[in-house]
Amino acid sequence: MPIGAECGENFVSFRVWAPDHREVAVVIGSEFSGAEARPLNGEGNGYFSAIIDNVGPGALYSFQLDGQPNLYADPASRFQPSGPEGPSEVISPDTYAWRHPRRGASRQHQVIYEMHIGTYTQEGTFRAASERLERLASLGITVIELMPLNEFPGRFNWGYDGVDLFAPCHLYGRPDDARAFVDAAHANGLAVILDVVYNHLGPEGNHLPKFAADYFSRETTEWGDAINFDGPNSRGVREFFIHNAAYWIREYRFDGLRIDATQSLFDHSAVHIIAELTRAARAASAEPLLIVAENEPQDGLLLRPVEAGGGDICALWNDDFHHAARVALTNHNEAYMSGYQGTAQEFISLVRCGFLYQGQYFAWQKKARGRRMPFIPGGAVVAYLENHDQVANGGFGKRLASICSPAELRAMTALLLLGPATPMIFQGQETGTATPFVFFADHAGELGVATRKGRTEFLAQFPSLATADAVRASPPPEALSTFESCKLSDAELMPNEHFHLHQDLLRMRRTDPAFAAQSPEDIEGAVLADRAFLLRFSIPGAEERLLVINLGLDLHLTLCAEPLLAPPDGAVWQDLWSSEAIIYGGNGAPPAVTGEGLHFHGRSAVVLGARSL
Repeated sequence: MPIGAECGENFVSFRVWAPDHREVAVVIGSEFSGAEARPLNGEGNGYFSAIIDNVGPGALYSFQLDGQPNLYADPASRFQPSGPEGPSEVISPDTYAWRHPRRGASRQHQVIYEMHIGTYTQEGTFRAASERLERLASLGITVIELMPLNEFPGRFNWGYDGVDLFAPCHLYGRPDDARAFVDAAHANGLAVILDVVYNHLGPEGNHLPKFAADYFSRETTEWGDAINFDGPNSRGVREFFIHNAAYWIREYRFDGLRIDATQSLFDHSAVHIIAELTRAARAASAEPLLIVAENEPQDGLLLRPVEAGGGDICALWNDDFHHAARVALTNHNEAYMSGYQGTAQEFISLVRCGFLYQGQYFAWQKKARGRRMPFIPGGAVVAYLENHDQVANGGFGKRLASICSPAELRAMTALLLLGPATPMIFQGQETGTATPFVFFADHAGELGVATRKGRTEFLAQFPSLATADAVRASPPPEALSTFESCKLSDAELMPNEHFHLHQDLLRMRRTDPAFAAQSPEDIEGAVLADRAFLLRFSIPGAEERLLVINLGLDLHLTLCAEPLLAPPDGAVWQDLWSSEAIIYGGNGAPPAVTGEGLHFHGRSAVVLGARSL
């Protein structure tokens, strides 16, 4: 990298951007090992650099600014062995012996699994997680999306309060342990993408302003000061974050990125920072990359190429799908879910159009939301029933398997896994875990109090969570017990009825050309009843399929005045799959195809295929 500490033959080159200072020195060693300050040379552009002989991998170092006594970690530190407040460690990225080649990942034919390293296993380490990947491959997962890995203060955190953006958190293991995780994933045929946060830094342990006040802009986000991507002296800021995007791809062989809250990356430059981030990441790999973005307005412009004014993003998270599904499954539409009713037509529109809000007025926000996109490829939206935010925003972190009808959840899972969108599963969802996932952040003292207060105020938008009883019962984010309660056990991840449901649906998605096509333009839909609808997959060159979701009462169709129910010419429909199969924990269901029309069992999903006469 052009910044940080780069190893050579018996020397290390140090370089840091510190435009607010006249003098910068690198202090080799720690306060306990006879530290020695070596001056860096100013380059005249805000950067300071020097080559220091007789230093190598494993050496500890810090930076000293204008001769002041305080020492600070390298902003581009590759590792912080004792956390953000300690010295940085010189790391050679070339010592790890990769066993498997880069994998890469394109947009099509992916199934994403969102994982938090600290809670995926009881140990909460890269090594422990890497030993539990084979089951994900057997499930049908193709991509692991890791929540942020960068160093944070305290003992536990979601990762979105990161402060050392180049350093994998020391609590999870060393840098080579992170590489070994990616290597193990590739050995199991799994790609890995990394969640990166470029809209703010955490409130504690963030020393970037000590080096340059211009790292941050006058604008703010709901989580803290925004990054200065277009203001005075922003060139060094842009370079820092662009290098970071390329770094994870180049040195850790990640197969892509998930960029957090892109609506809060404020930039009025001729080329938006998002476009530069994606360009730099792709330049760091010869393999295709899967770059996903979270964007609250779900602005489809980001999916377009840079030349067309877009961000060259592969896929956008789709909160519309989650909100409609959760409303349908729980019969509650509080707060930001008040714009959804969970109707049959909403799901047909989601399949056909990708997003529900494409520029219409959104009453909750009192403004228009989204952008009209006449066509969005199926794989370009990431749909989910659970993710880290939405599970935690329930207040108590309860999983859908614990709060809604098992039969309805099975039916909705069929829509998620057979629909044209790229499906994402949150850790433990595939086995119906009851382990909660709530917000946790190990901030002590006044910051801990403020964090809890802020979380309480955020959840108060949900009337059911604003009551005195709910506030008292809410798990405190700063408590170790809150974090520990979110850890999954091996027993919870063992294959069971939920697992077999997901496994069979993903196998069907992978092997049946009608579902594998991810072609929304070749799918038609019709409402059959208030809580029932059909989707007809008419993919050129593939046998037709009918997916019927019925979240309501048994539906007996002796009057079938809906042309999408008609079988293909010279064929009749036959039952191929039902969510009520005994193996999935269902109670069984009568055949959908009868001699007197069609019968769609209540609270179930069925797949019908054509059989030639």
